[in-house]
Amino acid sequence: MQPDHNAPAAAATQAIDHGARQSHDLLQLVSFHIGGEEFGLDILRVQEIIRVQQLTRVPNSPKFMDGIINLRGKVIPVIALRKRFGLEDLPHDKQTRIVVIEVKGAVLGFIVDSVSEVLRIPASTVDPPPRLGKVEREFVSGVGKLDNRLLILLDVDRLMSESEEAIGVAAGRS
Repeated sequence: MQPDHNAPAAAATQAIDHGARQSHDLLQLVSFHIGGEEFGLDILRVQEIIRVQQLTRVPNSPKFMDGIINLRGKVIPVIALRKRFGLEDLPHDKQTRIVVIEVKGAVLGFIVDSVSEVLRIPASTVDPPPRLGKVEREFVSGVGKLDNRLLILLDVDRLMSESEEAIGVAAGRS
């Protein structure tokens, strides 16, 4: 069998074509703030953004679960992202919002300090998470570079994977 001397060139061309395609791909993100940092979620995961409302506490629920809400007849567990990230819990103000998202077929609410805007950023401006250690990057899927600011992209599936069973039980699903 003869070695294919054109294989490296073909692979390089394929990588360039793929890179060119990726640089034109735009990510649509909802950006929000928690503890002075800006985060982003894929807009397709976000169902709606609502003001914080009265939460019903659930006994024996995880510490980061602030409670549940009734949203148009549907009971939704609400997660305080400040607590989930190990940040100081602050009282809610008029900027505080609940971002309602779908995670692995379940609908959840994330309490955030404020919601900023919907952004479109080129996929080519997103770098992999920094290599700091497992804890620091386990919930981060990438870092988007926007002019003079950085946007931390959350991986909500990993964010909730280790505790979704506890949340499901706390919300009355077993």
